[in-house]
Parts: sequence; C-alpha cells; structure tokens
Amino acid sequence: FVDIRQEMAGPEIWVQAKPRYSLTELNYEIEQVLRSHRRLKPTEESNFALNQTSIINNQLDQFFRVLKIAGFFIGVFSIIVGGFGIANIMFVSVKERTHIIGIQKAIGAKRYVILLQFLFESVMLSLAGGIMGLLIVFLGALAINLSSEFSIYLTLENILMGIGISSIIGLISGIFPAWQGARMNPVVAINTSF
Repeated sequence: FVDIRQEMAGPEIWVQAKPRYSLTELNYEIEQVLRSHRRLKPTEESNFALNQTSIINNQLDQFFRVLKIAGFFIGVFSIIVGGFGIANIMFVSVKERTHIIGIQKAIGAKRYVILLQFLFESVMLSLAGGIMGLLIVFLGALAINLSSEFSIYLTLENILMGIGISSIIGLISGIFPAWQGARMNPVVAINTSF
C-alpha cells in the first residue's frame, strides 16, 4: 500500500513490500524510481532519504520473542497445574464410586472397562477445560481485532493443538486414578462406604 501524508517534515511515502520481495530489492527499486522522478544524474547524490522501520521491527521482534518464551513457560506451568487438578478430581471420583466399582466388578466388568470408563471421564473433563480456554482466547482475539489495528486470529492448527494437548493431559492425568479404580478388589470395594 502507499500512504502519502503531508506533515511538518514534508511529504512522506510509506511503502510495504509484498511477501515475495526482499527489503533490499524494495529499497533499490524505490531509490531508482525516486532518482528517475527527480531527474538526478548517476553521479549526483540523492536529495531524499529512505528510512527503514527495521530498527523498530527488530526491537519489537525481540520484545515478542521474550513474550513468547515467557508465555510458553506460563503455559507449561498452567498445563501441569491443570493436570494435577484433573488427577485430584479423578482420585476423588474413584473414591466416591468405590462401591459402584465393586458392584460393576462383581457382575463381571473387566478391569479394562473400568479403566476406560475413568480415562474417558478424565479426557472429557480436560477437553471441556480446553474448549472453554479456546473460547476465551477466541473472544479475546475478537475484542482486540474490533478495538485496535492489530489482527489476531486462531488458526485451525492452534485449535487442533489446543484440543490435542487437552486430550493428552486428560489421558496422562487420568491414568493413575483409573488404574487404581480398575485394580480394586470387588469384595473390599462393595463393603467400603463413605
């Protein structure tokens, strides 16, 4: 795009290169066009300046790089805390249903059925949290897009990665509680009351 504005410093032309062109190519092309337009001889010095925003861009890139690293560690920590939360919920769920597990095993339920039952519950719990998180991110991005010039969006890759990580965390968090429930002795489980 080209945006021509008249300011105190004189006319300015803002130019942005298309993705397939390098900054060097763009600078060379602009310099040649301006020299030709101003009818400057090859030996004459340019009577205009080409300023690049690359210095600001480099500083912004460095800032966002630090922000990305900090966000990564905060995200990993949040996932670990969420995983422990799901594991605790599943331990409580197994304890509360000890009597029911005993009845299921007494009427012939196999260990893997009980294991899958609790793993499924753990994954669904984690997916519910992951989907709510994605919804919050989507609404936040929408608010930023509507209130500023920034363009933030969720890609299909981001959504699938969020759902995948949620599923994996649910599976990992639910393995030990599910295994504990599946290993219960039916007689002891039926006689247990809370």
